[in-house]
Amino acid sequence: MSNLISPPPIYRVSPLSWIRKNLFSTWYNSLLTLISLFFLYRISSNLIIWIFTQAQWNVISLNLRLFLVGQYPLALLWRTWTTLAIIMGLGGFSWGILTRSQPLFNPINLTGLGLIAILFALLAIPISILSSLKLLGMLILLALMAFLGQKLRQKFPSLGTWLPLLWLSTFFVLLWLLEGGLFLKPVRLDDLSGLILTVLTAVVSIVLSFPLGVILALGRQSSLPVIRWLSIAYIEIIRGLPLLGILFMAQVMLPLILPEGLRLDRVVRAISGFTLFSAAYLAENVRGGLQSIPKGQKEAAKALGINPFFVLVLVVLPQALKTVIPTIFGQFISLFKDTSLLAIVGLSDLLGMSRSILANPKFIGSDGEVYLFVAMIYWCFCYSLSWISRRLEK
Repeated sequence: MSNLISPPPIYRVSPLSWIRKNLFSTWYNSLLTLISLFFLYRISSNLIIWIFTQAQWNVISLNLRLFLVGQYPLALLWRTWTTLAIIMGLGGFSWGILTRSQPLFNPINLTGLGLIAILFALLAIPISILSSLKLLGMLILLALMAFLGQKLRQKFPSLGTWLPLLWLSTFFVLLWLLEGGLFLKPVRLDDLSGLILTVLTAVVSIVLSFPLGVILALGRQSSLPVIRWLSIAYIEIIRGLPLLGILFMAQVMLPLILPEGLRLDRVVRAISGFTLFSAAYLAENVRGGLQSIPKGQKEAAKALGINPFFVLVLVVLPQALKTVIPTIFGQFISLFKDTSLLAIVGLSDLLGMSRSILANPKFIGSDGEVYLFVAMIYWCFCYSLSWISRRLEK
């Protein structure tokens, strides 16, 4: 009987059909589309001309290593390459699992991969052929792992549920690689800079703030007055303070309350500030999801004799978190962009490293090229989080 059940049909719309349906369906839609294109052309034409004819992009090629890894020791750069290879492989594996039975290498994906391959090939001119070949190899690794992930998902349909645990365990491996320890030469967190510091701060803050936000949301709905009012007080106080103020307090005041002789790295203090701030907002997002679950769900689970703890973990929380996936990932994206404030508290993140490069007399007047490059990096990471959010919703 199960062989007679077929999956729902997949409808594909060609790009030309999509344009005709959404942009030129009626005469007034066609007119609005043409007017919008005209204004976009007038606004962006000068920018496009500057990008391709006037901009001096050598400031990017000459300082690409500083943008990406900052002052990370040259002798230990193999760790960053290994970290990138693991991320690309696991990212491709996750991509294949999330696409399920849909075409993995459709024209749009192939076009995107081709453009990235061309970009990696062009990097061989200002950097080195070896680095370009490494990047191309990682792109091939991404495609191969995506193919493998899709095949394994078809054979083991429940494999997708293990992805969060796989990413979490990989995170600790990557942290060990970058920071050292356990047979590896240690590298101080305060010595990290550039994009690697931005990503590390954002990822650790996201990983720590999410469970703390869930706990605060549950505490705010607790029947115990002490837990409920403490959770409410924390959420309202933190939400009433600016993030920059919390970062300064974490840098200046946190060492005052720690035991004598215990001094945390500045990066750890910054991460604690981001975590405390983001957890308060995540708590309200999760609380909205908890309130959307009908009481009948809890009552039905309790009627079946399920322990209240398992009612919460297995019945209520999965449904609540599913309904607030967009808002949770919106908070993650906001947190990633807020890491640019690290430059204000004395840490050389991606934006701070950009300011250091622009302070070099050789690159005076290259502000537009540098900040446009930094903006594109932020956009790529934020769009990736948005794409993951949409895939999880589906």
